[in-house]
Amino acid sequence: MMKRLFTLLAATAFLAACETASTTSGDVTGTASSSSTTASTTASTTSTASSSASTTAEQPAEDPATQLKKDFAQVGTTVLFDFDSAQLSDYAQRVLDRQAAFLKARPETRVIIGGHADERGTREYNLALGERRASSARDYLVAKGVNAARIRIISYGKERPKAVGSTEAAWRQNRRAETVLN
Repeated sequence: MMKRLFTLLAATAFLAACETASTTSGDVTGTASSSSTTASTTASTTSTASSSASTTAEQPAEDPATQLKKDFAQVGTTVLFDFDSAQLSDYAQRVLDRQAAFLKARPETRVIIGGHADERGTREYNLALGERRASSARDYLVAKGVNAARIRIISYGKERPKAVGSTEAAWRQNRRAETVLN
């Protein structure tokens, strides 16, 4: 019994050691001996630590897609609607004007407009209402000069609420069309 327990513990320790070595930097090759592997691992860990300390002091370059999403978020991604309506308010039109300018300046960018509804009404009705809201936003962007082929719409109905609750404040946040980069 003790021999079996010792064997199990030794195997576990061996596997844990193997797992740790396999997650290190790509500098370690599979054909190196165990002593050179340990030396390479120590060297790569030291160089990684010093390089991460230097990049912390400097601002790392952001991924272009991440920066594009941040820039688009500054424009505004959500327009709200009145109860049982797909008509764009003046404020919604101003948000969509900024989106149109952003998209016209970046002709390679595609978007998805998701139409949403609050929890009141049947599932089918809210899916249709969400589609009308997304279509309303898309049609406005197209009228402002954005190519319709770059815009896809989808209706979520009441299935993806932004705010949970059965209050007017929650319902107001859920009656929306959200534009996301694709």
